[in-house]
Amino acid sequence: MRYELLEHTADAMVKCYGKDMEECFGNAAYAMYDQMLDASSVMPSISVRLTASGEDWEERLFSFLSELIYITDVKGLVFSEFEVSFNGDDVICTASGEPLDVAKHRPRAEVKAVTYHMMSVDPGEPSVTVVFDL
Repeated sequence: MRYELLEHTADAMVKCYGKDMEECFGNAAYAMYDQMLDASSVMPSISVRLTASGEDWEERLFSFLSELIYITDVKGLVFSEFEVSFNGDDVICTASGEPLDVAKHRPRAEVKAVTYHMMSVDPGEPSVTVVFDL
């Protein structure tokens, strides 16, 4: 299971799992896009490499997901595959996807932002919990 949708009053809250933190971050990105649209309909035909930084796990997760939202807003790309690695305080990701096609991807909700509210990162489990502002 990549992620589960948790109860939240107005926004979308997900808990994401993985074999390690790299997979958890990738699954959080997938979960974010799956709130926006049907992520399983996104073909990985274009790859974009991005780097995001943070002083702790929560800041890294926030910066990483925010950078993906920025790329979607500016370039009109949506993603379904994420190869994530860490180098010190940096999150390095190759995200693969394609241009947004409303007819193909069936939009669900606009994710306006990632929030720190109720965010948690548990490297021991490993898992991450994040709330998306819709």
